[in-house]
Amino acid sequence: MKILFATSEAQPFAASGGLADVAGSLPKALVKEGCDCSVIMPYYIKTVSDELKAKLTFVTEFYVPVGWRSQYCGVFKAVVSGVTYYLLDNHYYFNRDFGIYGYYDDAERFAFFSRAVLETVQRLGDIPDIINSNDWQCALVPVYYNIYYRFHHDMRSIKNVFTIHNIQYQGQYGFELLEDVLSIPRHMSRLVEYDGNINFMKGAIEVADKVTTVSPTYAGEILDPWFSHGLDRALNTKQFKTCGFLNGIDTDMYNPSTDKAIAANFSVGKKAGKAACKSALLEKAGLPEDDAPLLGMISRMVEHKGFDLIKAVFDDIVNMGFKVVILGSGDSEYEEFFTEAKARFPERVSFTCGYIPALAKQIYAGADLFLMPSKSEPCGLAQMISLRYGTIPIVRATGGLKDSIVDYGEDMGTGFTFQTYNAHDMLEAIQRACDCYDDPKAWGALVTRAMKADFSWKQSAKLYIGLYEELCNIE
Repeated sequence: MKILFATSEAQPFAASGGLADVAGSLPKALVKEGCDCSVIMPYYIKTVSDELKAKLTFVTEFYVPVGWRSQYCGVFKAVVSGVTYYLLDNHYYFNRDFGIYGYYDDAERFAFFSRAVLETVQRLGDIPDIINSNDWQCALVPVYYNIYYRFHHDMRSIKNVFTIHNIQYQGQYGFELLEDVLSIPRHMSRLVEYDGNINFMKGAIEVADKVTTVSPTYAGEILDPWFSHGLDRALNTKQFKTCGFLNGIDTDMYNPSTDKAIAANFSVGKKAGKAACKSALLEKAGLPEDDAPLLGMISRMVEHKGFDLIKAVFDDIVNMGFKVVILGSGDSEYEEFFTEAKARFPERVSFTCGYIPALAKQIYAGADLFLMPSKSEPCGLAQMISLRYGTIPIVRATGGLKDSIVDYGEDMGTGFTFQTYNAHDMLEAIQRACDCYDDPKAWGALVTRAMKADFSWKQSAKLYIGLYEELCNIE
């Protein structure tokens, strides 16, 4: 099968979050399983490193309809880790100074990209069996296919899969963009109309052959108004084509036995290096070294990540005897709270505002426990990465956190979970973790189980392949 993975970001070319990790890892796993999988994404001129730019070769150029205009599109190609990447170039849309999202014309930028994906397929003549589009930025790919391309003789066999990574971000815009910006005829407006507005994601849900999410639990949760951010009515009528597959992680990138970013390498059979990683992390964080459990957090600091719970009982966590190392940025109220907490507990709390990839790996490797109390979490990768480094997660049982972490109170548990979105339920899970840490034999067995957990992409890739084969009628 030929698979084309359409995404707004992908490692190693551009990344702002977990989507880039998935788009960099899943196609590589699909190739290892025998698929012909390519990735297509925008060419963010100022984001791609000079080293990667040197690997790009120019393929072709053409013009893409955008409303009443035609916009230039250049196609560049590179092969990285066995995966072919196509980067679509337009300096007006993608040569921006600050990040890859958040511009006033994002609707137009990603409408151009979605249409350009299909124009690229048509011009290159290498027709995929499946186009797997991801999140709202690519949600118009199946919509444009349905309107403009499905009757083309050479493209009519393509099947469209749409993957929801985070339903909170849907691509909602005013109806005035319909024809002049999005090139959607008024008589087809029903495809993208939702609650009186244009909704990119709703359009993809309406017309895609299959809709997937990034964990089985999240696939069920988004049918509930509590989790759906208003899209539950659209999804409830499409349950027959919706399913969820748990994401994996890149086990080469996150490998404690070879990772050059951490102080010492270690493995499930030789754990001595983890203690060295803890010592190095404490030194870097400016915290004194002792036997206290070290709790790590790496996250965007927003309410749905559970920071209101952490804020409510943070002093209780410190008073349990924990040292805490935090890396993240986000809402000012949380940044200011942890800055103040660092000043109040200078020998117990370290806070670094921002995101530093090397420091993130050092926290995964050096902490004893990892706190992730999300209100909602489509999949989450941090809890899987922490397991890989023998750092025990404490999570709320929601979305992918529920699917990936088995509570220590159950046989073969790998972490500590709590059910309700409540600060004191979270605190009780943290206390259970602390009690286990105080029992060296039990703790050692738990760390061993954690490091043996397999969250490679191999199993998830097989599930995707099964879905693709079903759509292509391959037995």
